[in-house]
Parts: sequence; C-alpha cells; structure tokens
Amino acid sequence: MTATSKTQLNLDDSRLYINRELSWLSFNERVLEMARREDVPPMERMKFLAIFSSNLDEFFMIRVAGLMQRVQAGIQTKDPSGLTADEQLEAVRQKTLTLTARHAETAKTLLALLQKHGLYILNRKTWNSDQRRFIRDYFQSHLLPLLTPIAVTDPQSFPLLPNLQLHIGITLSAQAGEEKQLMVIPVPTIVPRFIGLPSKEGEFWVTLEDILMECAGLVVQGKSIESVDVFRITRDADVKIQEEEAGDLLETIEAAVLERRHRQAVRVELSADCSSTMQNWILAQFQVGPQQIYPIAGIPDLRCLWELVGRGGFESLRWPDWPAQHPADLAGYESIWDAASDHDVMLFHPYESFEPVVEWIRAAAEDPSVLAIKQTLYRTSPESPVISALEQAARSGKEVTVLVELKARFEEARNIRWARRLEDAGCYVIYGVAGLKTHAKALLIIRRQGGRIKRYVHLATGNYNEKTARIYSDIGLITCDPQLTSDVGAFFNLLTGFSESVGWSKLTIAPTSLRQRMLDLIEREIKASSPDHPGLIMIKANSLEDIRVCQALYRASAAGVRIKLNIRGICCLRPGIKGLSEHIEIVSILDRYLEHARIYYFDNGGHPEVYLSSADMMGRNLDRRLELLFPIAQPDLRQRLSSILETYFSDTANAWRLCSDGVYKRMVSKEGPLRSQQSFYQQIADAAGFQKARFRFRPIRSNGKQ
Repeated sequence: MTATSKTQLNLDDSRLYINRELSWLSFNERVLEMARREDVPPMERMKFLAIFSSNLDEFFMIRVAGLMQRVQAGIQTKDPSGLTADEQLEAVRQKTLTLTARHAETAKTLLALLQKHGLYILNRKTWNSDQRRFIRDYFQSHLLPLLTPIAVTDPQSFPLLPNLQLHIGITLSAQAGEEKQLMVIPVPTIVPRFIGLPSKEGEFWVTLEDILMECAGLVVQGKSIESVDVFRITRDADVKIQEEEAGDLLETIEAAVLERRHRQAVRVELSADCSSTMQNWILAQFQVGPQQIYPIAGIPDLRCLWELVGRGGFESLRWPDWPAQHPADLAGYESIWDAASDHDVMLFHPYESFEPVVEWIRAAAEDPSVLAIKQTLYRTSPESPVISALEQAARSGKEVTVLVELKARFEEARNIRWARRLEDAGCYVIYGVAGLKTHAKALLIIRRQGGRIKRYVHLATGNYNEKTARIYSDIGLITCDPQLTSDVGAFFNLLTGFSESVGWSKLTIAPTSLRQRMLDLIEREIKASSPDHPGLIMIKANSLEDIRVCQALYRASAAGVRIKLNIRGICCLRPGIKGLSEHIEIVSILDRYLEHARIYYFDNGGHPEVYLSSADMMGRNLDRRLELLFPIAQPDLRQRLSSILETYFSDTANAWRLCSDGVYKRMVSKEGPLRSQQSFYQQIADAAGFQKARFRFRPIRSNGKQ
C-alpha cells in the first residue's frame, strides 16, 4: 500500500492498522522466541516458557472474554483494522493454536537439553519399576488424603470448578446394561507441581498430574478405567464494576472478585487424546463450543516451571547476576533530602537499586520533621515494606493519605487487604475517582526544613513494588521543584475530592488533557520540521494503540518528521508505507528485564523536551485512567534519557523490527550484537565504581556473550 500525497491520505483506511489482539499475540510470540534461542541460558529459557503461559492465560481471561461478550451482545462493529469480533476470535484461535503447538515443542526440546545437565523431568511412560514403587507409596501417604473425587451425576448439582486449576477426568468403563461413568479429581494446589524422586545421579522430577493419572486406579478401586485425561478451564475475568451504583466500593470489588469464579468458560485446555465421552461432557457442562477447546500436548500450564527456575543450583545455566547499583545521582550525599535539594535525582531501575526509595519512605515515617506523606499504590508486593512504612508513619502521628487502587486487575484481593490494614493504622485511605483507575505513580512528602515547609516528590513509570523493581526496567524522578511539587499536591487534592481539575504548571493528566498534549507536541514537531532540519520524535512505551495518536504520527511522518518508536508489546501502527510512514521506525526489545518505562522525546527545533509517564498510548490509559506525564527539566537528565533512547534503537542483540506487513523480524548487525540492557548495566556499574554523581550513556558494543 502507498500514499502518494498528503491530500490523498485517508487515515481511517483499515489497511493502515494492525489488529490489537493479533499484535499482542505477536508480542507473546516474541516471548516464546526467547525460549527458543540457543544463546539464552536454559534456565532463563524456562522462564520465558512460563511467562508465555501466564501471558496467554490473562489474554484469554480479559481480551478473548471481551470479544466473546461482544459477539453474544450482537455487536458487529469493526475495529480500526476492519475486523469484527467474530473475525478476531477466529484469527486469534488460529494464531493461538500455532503458538501453543510451538510452545509445547519448545518445552520438549528444552527439557531434553536439561537432561544433559543432570535435570530430568520424567514422563510417566518412562518411569522404571523402582520409580513407580516410590510414586505409588508417595501417592498413598501424601496425596490420596488430599483428593476430592467428584462423581459426574446431575449436571445441575455438579460443583463449580475453579478457574485455571488442573483437573483429572476419569472415564470408567460401562458395566453391563449401564452407561459409562465419569469422575473429576481437582489437582491439589497446595502441593508443588513437581515432585522429586530419590536419586544420586542428578535431579529427577515428575509432575503432580502424572502421579494422579498413574494412580487413578487407587482412587476408583474395583472399577475399570477406560481413559484418564487432564483438563483446565479458563473463565471470563473481565468483570465490569458499576461504581455509580455501588454503595460501598470496597464491598463491590470483593463481590466482583467472587463473581469471577462463576463466570463463563472462554477456553478449555484438554488432553490431545481425550476420550470422546469426557470431551462431550465438558462441552455440555461448561457450555463451550469445539472452537473453545485447545489441545494439551506435553506438560499443561507451564507456569509451573517457575518452581524449578526458582530453586537453587544450576547457576551455570542462568544469566550471571547483575547486582543493582547505588544510584549515581545519590552518590556522595548522606540522604535523599540532601541530594534532591541540590539537583533532580533520576533512578534507572533495576540497574540502579530501588532500595533507596523504600529506605526514603521508611526514613520519612520516622523523621520528626516530616509532617505528611501522600502516595498512590497500584500494584505492591505480598509483604510490602512500603505499606509497613506508611503504617508506621500514621502511628507516629503523621498525616498519611494513600490512594489504593482497588480495581488493579488481579490485585484486587491483595489491595483490599492493604486498604484495611492502612485504615486500621490511621491512614486516610481513598479508592480513587469514580469510573477511573488511578494508574499514576506518585509520592509526595511534606517536611519542615529550615523553618519552612518543603515538598519532595517521587514520580515514576513503575509501581511501588520492590519485587518487580528488580525485573522491570523503569525510571523514577525525585525532585523538590516548586512547580512540580505544587502540581503533585494539587493532584492529590483532586484524588481526595478537594478540588476539580484546573490548570497545571508542569503536570499533564489523563483523562483530561494527556492525549491532547501528546497531539499538540506531535503537531508542534511537524511545524518545526523542514527538509534541511527534519523533526525527531522518539517514544519508548509498552503499547501504541490509540487511533488518534497513530494518525498524528502518520501525519508527522508524511511531513518528513523522523519517528523512532520502541514499543514492547501492542503496536497498531504500520511503518514503511511509502508516502505515509516511511520515516517511522518501530522496534520491540525483549531481554532479561521487562521493558516497562515510558519516555517521550520531541526535538522541538533543536530545543529538546523529554517527558516520563505512567501512561501508554492506549485508549484505556488516555480515557479511563488517571495518568501523569511529567517533563524532565534538568538538561543533563534530558541528555541522559536521550542517550538511553538512542542506545535502545542501536540494539541488535534483542531487538525486533516491525515491517509494514505486520511481521516482526529479528535485527542483526555485521558489526556484532549490541545488547542495550547489558550496555546500561556496564555503564552504571562502572559509574558506581567511580562514585560519579552524574554520567552520560554511550552505547557499548557487546561481544554477544554473557
């Protein structure tokens, strides 16, 4: 497809856009490719197999469930790529079948490779007599008392089977004059999925479901078994919450979490050789069609591989450790108070440690000069030290205001517990603005200092979660800039209902103005661009889906602006269309850390502006979430972020380039691979070693080895 002139541009043409769901599946395909790469250590490859499974589960629970809801409601509207919900479901099914078959084959190959290193995961068909004897004894003493066999009799009285739990389906042979009987055994979740076998020659493991299938005869003593199968149900988790009708939001969220257990099935994974009797019962019992059945080949639900990955040993099969370094912008200062009073502090996680942020909150909780703490919490760790520090601050008599986002998907139950704990400690807990999720990452600390009140702010692209801060690549800013801290104070007043959205000095907020701000910045770049000095836009984000932003970028490219997009996951824009998007370059990087930071760069006629944000360019972020976009004022930090972006776009070790046909191709270089994440770590480690307060990034070419 080509666009020959600006006057002929039709930016509503469906051929210009890649379907959102298929783009996401392409992202998960790139995750799978990391598990297939021979230059990635085997234990790390197992992680990517597990991540693929976890990603796909959530995709079905939310995205596929949403498409099914549209079909059932009779909605026939097309998405920007021109597909109806029915057409998307069929395309998703075909792509998923291809990927899951490749996923199973990759797991088989990888497990065979691990045997060469002394790690064996044995299929029950390969067990020897001694192993079978041990397994039978283990079953009778450790597992049999935990099992709850359920006879299939009346469909109306059959109990609810939990979402994503494995189940063993047993078909009993028909007795004279009787029909075949069915039985279901839930696989216990309290027991590890991998059970170790005694051995002096390596590590030998068997799966829990294989043990149950092998020992099924001990459960149905005296009856003949025709077949034993394994299946797993994925339910719709896309529960809509009507906040306007909710008397108590916390109770409403609790009810919504419970409701998920009863939602309709959107996928059933089933043994590839499942008996027809069992399959027919599943189709009828869970009211699914054949198009919702996905065959299981090999070990089901490979999220279980985290159990083996998390065990000690086999260090030679892992990436070498990259210990988080002390942040360069804090080097030489006794406290964050001192550093932030001198200059804006930028933190680049996980290369630089997140621990100073946690320690800062702890210190603020104990500091008698601190008067108040205000913070947003979206996703936190199970034993969050941030929560503990906020509780301590409230008990110490400080004014503590915490926005706990109860609607953070799949974190609702945990966040409800945190909300109650914080309330019990004396914190003022708010649950956000009706109809919106608060996705912004903000911390405001108010301190009496030198006889006056001073405000400090931490703004970030990632959550206040010390666990994910070790594996997610995010950026944070600590500042006491008066305009920015004033804006953040006004933002918290907005959250508590004290004021309505008004003018802001430096912050830009979704859903009121962030999209328009982005469109204005793109339009300004078009006006500042010329053939001699073309404009430049660089964006690093997780997703690019918003149609208006895509159209603005198309217009900018057609006007000659150079556009470099580093989009990890969903990207609905097509690069390389002659006369329209030939100046757009799109890459996706997957490596040991999950790329999560959002950076927006605009050359602005030689006067660059750089912004960080909690928001991706997606409709949900720009219309249905409270998000923050904030500028980086300090020139050296702008330069640092610019260099970070350029390093990403120089990556030839783990980058994939999006082509105009919607296919991603792995980037290679004759000069040898440059691995951006390794480059960042090397430079930060070097800077920490020299105790420099500031430094600038320059790409370092890797030799391709770990």
